[in-house]
Amino acid sequence: MTTPTPSSHVAAFERLGFGMFIHWGIYASLGMGEKTLHFNKIPRAEYRELMKRFTASRFDTREIARLAKDSGMRYITLTARHHDGFSLFDTRGLNDYDAPHSACRRDLVGEFVEACRAEGIAPFLYHTTLDWWQDSFESDFPAYLDYLHESVELLCRNYGKLGGLWFDGNWSKRGADWQEDRLYGMIRRYQPEAMIINNTGIGRRGEAGHPELDSLTFENGRPGRIDREGAPKYLAAEMCQTMNTRWGFGSLDFSYKSPAEIIETLCVCRRYGANYLLNVSPDGEGEIPLIQRAILGNTAAWIAHCPGEVIYTGRPAEIECDDCSKDFALSDSGELYLFIHDLGAGGDRHIVIDGAKCGIRRFTGIPGRVLSARWTDNGEELSFTQSRSEDALELYCTPYPYAQNHVVRVCRLTVEQHPIYIH
Repeated sequence: MTTPTPSSHVAAFERLGFGMFIHWGIYASLGMGEKTLHFNKIPRAEYRELMKRFTASRFDTREIARLAKDSGMRYITLTARHHDGFSLFDTRGLNDYDAPHSACRRDLVGEFVEACRAEGIAPFLYHTTLDWWQDSFESDFPAYLDYLHESVELLCRNYGKLGGLWFDGNWSKRGADWQEDRLYGMIRRYQPEAMIINNTGIGRRGEAGHPELDSLTFENGRPGRIDREGAPKYLAAEMCQTMNTRWGFGSLDFSYKSPAEIIETLCVCRRYGANYLLNVSPDGEGEIPLIQRAILGNTAAWIAHCPGEVIYTGRPAEIECDDCSKDFALSDSGELYLFIHDLGAGGDRHIVIDGAKCGIRRFTGIPGRVLSARWTDNGEELSFTQSRSEDALELYCTPYPYAQNHVVRVCRLTVEQHPIYIH
């Protein structure tokens, strides 16, 4: 069996590597998450009143795009419409339940895509397929699909070139005919190079769907090795994850993931060639909370200091570590990059807890003679020995300098021949 190769737009998506997910809508003003309409059984008339409070006074799309860029993110996926049915774009007569008819009087999707392009960020648009606002979703599903199709067509026609369309909600009616041929065919006519992604949900992470889709999804779950041998088409992979426990703004949700966990998760995704789509949740006025900005800043500093560009351009290599299952390798431009976890710090026993975690790491699957090994963060040269067969490498990993801990440290190996990729 053969392994398919990615199309140009899928390969370009994989090189984006790290993206920002934005869940934002009128629900944010309540600070109770993105599904509060449904779970708290808010009457529609009461919920619609939120449009009068939706001023978007601090939703500065240029500043958000700049934040993503500064955070090492190369694309943004914005919820143009979520399950509550409210649209951040001009629905142009389909209904008046949209941002231009709210207190903000703005087409926020239009502002978003322009800001992304100005900052060199690829704009992606999320669009729900599950809709709690439209009665036809339950009473007349074919009519609802006409409405869905017209809505997505507006996005495809009126906002220029998009990086992709990201759908979510088919899991709500698993046995239904969603007319995916029709929907995706329309997207291809208007946006031939756009990624088409449809989230399979938590229960079906990593499952392939319709043949026209371009990526597997891993909602709030780390990906593993993807077996593409004999597959009819090369599919990318993407993990989307919340920073705390909700996608939409929760004013009382204090359960944030640690910066170290975010870094490790980014590494796991890239180990298997998957993109990492990390969510932010602006508040009711559209401002991203300070703690979320801080986490992004910490991750950006790690990228700049440790892996740099290889976190985007590196491809998974068939190399294993005998001493730490979390360690892995990426290959880029004829060099190997080893991602080393759980290292200790330098110092004496009065200040160092984990110094014993340094020392030799043994890697197998090395594809050629290693010429040099250096930490990417400070250029320090590392000692190593290599077996006569050149397959195995024993690398002496020095400890972190005092007061440093990068969570995952990267070693660049220069080798005589190109490594073998995992596809």
